[in-house]
Amino acid sequence: MRVLVTGHNGYIGSVMVPVLTAAGNDVFGVDTGFYADCTLGLGEPIVRGVRQDVRDVTATDLKGFEAVVHLAALSNDPLGSLNPALTDDINHQATVHLAKLAKEAGVGRFVYASSCSMYGAGEGDALLDETSPLQPLTPYAESKLRSEEDLHKLATKKFSPIYMRNATAYGMSPRFRADIVLNNLMCWAYTTGRVRVMSDGSPWRPLVHVEDICRATAALLAAPREAVHDQAFNIGVAGENYQVRDLVNIVCEVVEGAEAEYAARGGAVDKRNYRVDFAKFARVLPEFKPKWDARKGAEQILAAFKDAGFKPDDFHLGRFTRLAKLQSLLESKALDASLRWTRPA
Repeated sequence: MRVLVTGHNGYIGSVMVPVLTAAGNDVFGVDTGFYADCTLGLGEPIVRGVRQDVRDVTATDLKGFEAVVHLAALSNDPLGSLNPALTDDINHQATVHLAKLAKEAGVGRFVYASSCSMYGAGEGDALLDETSPLQPLTPYAESKLRSEEDLHKLATKKFSPIYMRNATAYGMSPRFRADIVLNNLMCWAYTTGRVRVMSDGSPWRPLVHVEDICRATAALLAAPREAVHDQAFNIGVAGENYQVRDLVNIVCEVVEGAEAEYAARGGAVDKRNYRVDFAKFARVLPEFKPKWDARKGAEQILAAFKDAGFKPDDFHLGRFTRLAKLQSLLESKALDASLRWTRPA
């Protein structure tokens, strides 16, 4: 297929492009370039693309594509809470506008990077499947829910939206992120010898390696239309639901000498707590086999840190933290208040 990937230079996108290309797709990218310098010496994926805000894409830009993989977004809860109205504009309104343009341009398949964070606070330890109540607790999660609802309204025989409710990503990427749970714990352990946990470690999180997200996307692009049309899929791996303290234990075993440091009683309370059922995706696409688990991912991160000469300042100065990076661009006036570049591309 000829595929447009939005956010192709981001954490997931820079892994997505080589995976989709290796699967035989012709890939072109659109990205704002906010995180172009958030590199960790892993090499650059070779992709044709442009620096363009997804809010500015036109129907003409989409002509000739058979599929869109839509990753571009303010990509986590802290970013989404920075300006909830702007989060709705970029994550929700721009998503729906892009989908309408894609439909107008004759694009047949629209794969949307949604999120398991929409489940919010699950009931006890019950596994949540795609029919479970959605209880978004943040503007980011709310934007994902609203996007799914509006994309569903656009579905027709010729336009197939697909909703990838991705678990929390982890693992190495040419555009590394230090602000997602396993990566963050590894950063603390490697740079300080301590694993800082700002809660009691009890909340549940489903995890999935960034490469497995991308391989799942390739499988959805290749799947028969009738199997995936207008469907939501939890994307993750059976057995990869962890309590945060379980991840802490893995990290302390992988990083020699690292010790856990939990918040004192009365510290931060994390209301996000959910375990997710990934059986539907495994049932619909049984040929897909995940390659990663959290321990292998932690070992991969450790090896990459050593190879790249990862230093404490790389972590503590916020170079790989998306909120800190965006705030730096705003403070330097490189971006205006609407998160548009003030200088030419």
